[in-house]
Amino acid sequence: MVLLDKDGVRLTADGSTATVTLTNPAKRNAQSPALWRALAEAGRLLPGTVRVVVLSGEGQSFSAGLDRQAFTPEGFEGEPSFLDLARGSEQQLDATIAEYQEAFTWWRRNDIVTIAAVQGHAIGAGFQLALACDLRVVAEDVQFAMRETSLGLVPDLGGTQPLTALVGYARALEICATGRFVHAEEAERIGLANLVVPGDELEHAVRDLGAALLAAPRDAVIETKTLLRGAAGRTYDEQRTAERAAQARRLRDLAGLSD
Repeated sequence: MVLLDKDGVRLTADGSTATVTLTNPAKRNAQSPALWRALAEAGRLLPGTVRVVVLSGEGQSFSAGLDRQAFTPEGFEGEPSFLDLARGSEQQLDATIAEYQEAFTWWRRNDIVTIAAVQGHAIGAGFQLALACDLRVVAEDVQFAMRETSLGLVPDLGGTQPLTALVGYARALEICATGRFVHAEEAERIGLANLVVPGDELEHAVRDLGAALLAAPRDAVIETKTLLRGAAGRTYDEQRTAERAAQARRLRDLAGLSD
């Protein structure tokens, strides 16, 4: 069932699984503010039955990052250019970037598990979009790179926190500051990729992972994801307390005693 198909984004849903597809392969799924608004809308349109969301890009590349038109003086038609943003008030600039970030924030909701299926280029905003997901299955030809710093900018679409959590501060700094490519073998070794497969097996591998995620009861997965996401911000004793509370809820639910 197609729920959304506009501005380079298509959302389909089939029972417990939804798929968000970037649909502009001629431009290597380059991103724009219109695409970001469509991605945010896709998050709002997810049916309540969905447990697993797969994010993929049509063609040879997952996403080559921000459309180069953004770097022209006029920018995108109907959108503020970089120069317009710089000249605006601090509040306006902050609000605009916050709106852009909405496309990257809903993927880690506790009620869903999200999988990025990544092939070819995942550059800048494309890298950050892959990082927005809980899990990443990548093809052997994948090329991750964070190019914002090389352009005099910073990664500002929510990618710095998950990148640091996955690979550590020193490696994250080196990747961002140099803008170098991270290929499949290294991505798996340093924790960026959960699984590396040949390109023609990517769809099948993601489908198998999605099926495995759906095998466990939904509420148990939600509670576990919530525990893991909060673990870094808690002390050991605080985490043990959170585990006890979560387990108590699960036991009461399994015993038919929940409210």
